[in-house]
Amino acid sequence: MKPKATLSVFLAGLLAAAVFVLAAPAQAQEQAAPTALTGTLAKARETGAITIGYRESSVPFSYLNARKEPIGYSIELCRALVTAIEDAVNRSLTIKWVPVTSDSRIDAVASGKVDLECGSTTNNLERQKRVSFSPTMFVSGTKVLVKKGSPIKSFRDLAGRKVAVTAGTTNEKTLRDLSEKFKLNINLQVTRDHAESFGLVKSGQADAFATDDVLLYGLIAQDAAKADYEVVGDFLSYDPYGIMYRKGDPQLNKVVVDTFQVLAEDGEIERQYKRWFLRKLPSGESINLPMSAQLETIIQTMSVKAE
Repeated sequence: MKPKATLSVFLAGLLAAAVFVLAAPAQAQEQAAPTALTGTLAKARETGAITIGYRESSVPFSYLNARKEPIGYSIELCRALVTAIEDAVNRSLTIKWVPVTSDSRIDAVASGKVDLECGSTTNNLERQKRVSFSPTMFVSGTKVLVKKGSPIKSFRDLAGRKVAVTAGTTNEKTLRDLSEKFKLNINLQVTRDHAESFGLVKSGQADAFATDDVLLYGLIAQDAAKADYEVVGDFLSYDPYGIMYRKGDPQLNKVVVDTFQVLAEDGEIERQYKRWFLRKLPSGESINLPMSAQLETIIQTMSVKAE
């Protein structure tokens, strides 16, 4: 009887070992670690922070309030992105704010100085060679701001005039191209930021300021100066805005695209639009700019989940 008992124990042990070996792969699969984080998400997980580049005077997208804190339409959408990134990396993140200008913003993103650029940046093919963009959050175009009573009514009236433009903007290129094409001999006054450009018109050092129409309306509202300035002429360019982030970062790209889809689907983009373009700004004035049919269509399309 003893040898049989020993054999039974041996066979039972063999069976248990076999069951363990067969079960191990399934168990290992269940306990497998999630996909390793890369790029910006890995950096955020490691440092516990995300760096946002903001503009100081891109009203109402990204600008400073009376307490010198970044506020605006783009800033709110970026805060939603930060929340989504926190979920993706499974930890709370501190936001580090870094001011950027039209001229410095693309280099700031490409070099890693900022992780997200939350301003009023046009997405075009030339810029896509260096950075990536979120889905379109606004559509604008170049127009011209002048003092009330100015003889300037269209871009042709800019011939021989001093026109302020902000360095590093698509508007600067648009004005240079128009001046050359139509032999206008425009005297461009290139400034650091939109507030400085507007300041040249206020002081009489420039006859006009050319930039995206919505930014012109924003600056007028911020200054409560509707009685003194007007935006004139036809659109001189097409400028779809997006949030900038580093190129070649597929994990961050997925978070951004998925988040915008959710924001469009649940109506948050539309709510933020109403807050910043239809209601009163902290200055007490309203831009009062209804959403264009074009942007409505873009948001509706964005809200549809990709199959």
